[in-house]
Amino acid sequence: MPLIRTAPAASLGTFNRIIASAAAAGILAGLLLTGVQQLQVAPIILQAEVFESAAPKALEQAAPHSHADATPHEHADEGAHEHGGWQPDDGAERTFYTAVANISAGVGFALLLAAAISLHGGASGWRAGVLWGAAGYTVFFVAPSVGLPPELPGTVAAPLLARQLWWTATVMASAGGLALLVFAKNWPLRIAGALLLFVPHLVGSPQPKVHSSSAPPELALSFLYATLLANAAFWVAMGALAGYFYKKFG
Repeated sequence: MPLIRTAPAASLGTFNRIIASAAAAGILAGLLLTGVQQLQVAPIILQAEVFESAAPKALEQAAPHSHADATPHEHADEGAHEHGGWQPDDGAERTFYTAVANISAGVGFALLLAAAISLHGGASGWRAGVLWGAAGYTVFFVAPSVGLPPELPGTVAAPLLARQLWWTATVMASAGGLALLVFAKNWPLRIAGALLLFVPHLVGSPQPKVHSSSAPPELALSFLYATLLANAAFWVAMGALAGYFYKKFG
């Protein structure tokens, strides 16, 4: 009887520990990401939106009577960025909704990290958490960005569903390959893990029929670097915080 009573209590304690660690780490990491984005990423996006807004006017001035043949706004098949519907106003409102989205994503990803820490035997602390965060950064951001780099507003892209499917497959292959590389105990499995990392990129990411962007290439490059740094800070901080809180709440 004592064994039957204590086992559920231990499981519930571990579950609560994962939830509490993820909530604390996700909220703090989401706020950090929001701050970094406001300093580095948001100004670039605002510049790109200026170019995006100016592009249709430039086309109209260049060919004012050619609307029957040219359809610069019809990018539905190509998956171009569209801005129809409601959008938050620039300033505090936009920052608020960005923070809400970042915190929500942070809590969700932190749940995965805390669960991984628990399943791997509970080896925690901020140092171990940094390693888990770096792994998450590689799996969820770096690997997909090799084929589908972050895009500015006004960039023509492949159809959304195709990009989502490729992103999901890349994340799964990267997670499985990295896990085999790190945790497998024999070399054939480690080699299989290394090969698995390359499979999505050998298949190739979905691409638009014609590549085009209203923003200049140097702005797109600045955006790529800014998002790489912002997400690195987000994932490393979230991993360190998840490891710290998982140990603290134990």
